[in-house]
Amino acid sequence: MSRDEARAGRLANRRVLAVAVVVLILDQLTKRLAVEAVPRGTSEQFLPLIDLVHVRNEGVAFSSFAGQPWIVGLLVVAALAALTWWFLRNRTVRFAWLAAGMLAGGAIGNVLDRIIEGAVIDFLKPPNWPAFNLADMAIVGGMALLVIVVELENRRTTAGQRHDARPQRG
Repeated sequence: MSRDEARAGRLANRRVLAVAVVVLILDQLTKRLAVEAVPRGTSEQFLPLIDLVHVRNEGVAFSSFAGQPWIVGLLVVAALAALTWWFLRNRTVRFAWLAAGMLAGGAIGNVLDRIIEGAVIDFLKPPNWPAFNLADMAIVGGMALLVIVVELENRRTTAGQRHDARPQRG
């Protein structure tokens, strides 16, 4: 590994950590504000088509595996391990740090809720959709960005391989 690659890797590590910490702090802060503003089980209009609620989710996406904390824990640990493995192998890929930081910060925010509260605090509720929180938004946004980052990197590598495979004229 060259000096520049090592430096880029360290910078990516710092960036992913910074994004994860910012997401975690904002997530925990907004959850505390929502818990103080809205009594559990009630709802208040916040924005058009978004209500503030105070609900607890013991499962993962759409309350899957509610009441089975060991499965939820195993899924979260597996997802974070896979993310860490992928990031360490791809940390110099453009914006990989942002996607990984958003995913890690969101996952850790919801894990912290499970440890402290016994369930994830959800507080944003659009019509005909389950309630969610800032950590959930970071996870969804991070996943979307991860798909884009991987696809763009695959296209870049494939284009480079096609260019290298062309016969040289000389």
